[in-house]
Amino acid sequence: MKKLIAIIAFAATTSLHAQPFTAQSADADTVVASAAAVPAVAGDDLTAADSLLSTDEMAALSEMAATDGGLHMQLKTKFVEGSAGFMSLVALALVLGLALCIERIIYLTLSEIDAKRLLADVDKLVEAGDIAGAKAICRDTRGPVASICYQGLMHSSEDMATVERSIMSYGAVQSAKLERGCSWITLFIAIAPSLGFLGTVIGMVMSFDQIQQAGDISPTIVASGMKVALITTIFGIIVALILQVFYNFILSKIEHLTSQMEESAITLLDSIMKYKLRQQHD
Repeated sequence: MKKLIAIIAFAATTSLHAQPFTAQSADADTVVASAAAVPAVAGDDLTAADSLLSTDEMAALSEMAATDGGLHMQLKTKFVEGSAGFMSLVALALVLGLALCIERIIYLTLSEIDAKRLLADVDKLVEAGDIAGAKAICRDTRGPVASICYQGLMHSSEDMATVERSIMSYGAVQSAKLERGCSWITLFIAIAPSLGFLGTVIGMVMSFDQIQQAGDISPTIVASGMKVALITTIFGIIVALILQVFYNFILSKIEHLTSQMEESAITLLDSIMKYKLRQQHD
């Protein structure tokens, strides 16, 4: 910038000195005004040059912002480059799979209770002979553990084999409810990379078609088809990995609830057995 100012000032001064004075009796005020005009002209040129440089800098900054627009912008660009047809199918698999995962996580989270506290309350009421009170507690508590306890207490007046059979049967029903929708999640986990591989094959076919039409193997032609193929594969694998993480988290919750159900069933059977033995002795 300093060099540019010096060059413009030197050029203006040279042009001023190069002008001949035709009148020897030139007014001093005219000379002073001419000299003052030089910085003004130079200032205008400097302002225009400065604005020109600012425009170039702004263009460079805009280009850098478009290139380095963050992860969101890069994903959007790659999504468009990866063929909208197959990328839309992969995105649909991600959305549906995440919807099922969120639904299962909410259901399983609401199904979790303090099973030990519930069983302690039920055991106290059964030991005191208040079967109706124990049923009321189980009926007012959410979750499969409370449902299994309620089902066992419903048959507490029958023999132990019947009570055990009813608890096991109802436990199988509750386990099926916990695993509902998991098969669809596994389906989307398998579909996402398959769609990516399908896009890879189609991208290779497109590359060979372009090579055949051009009649020459050009790196540019091959690279375009290969780029589409690899982008679809990458996104398909990413979707499968995301859904797999959520699926494993869901499986861990199901295993935890299943172990709670089994432990609760054993504890309830022991409580009912003690209640029946006490009734026989009385």
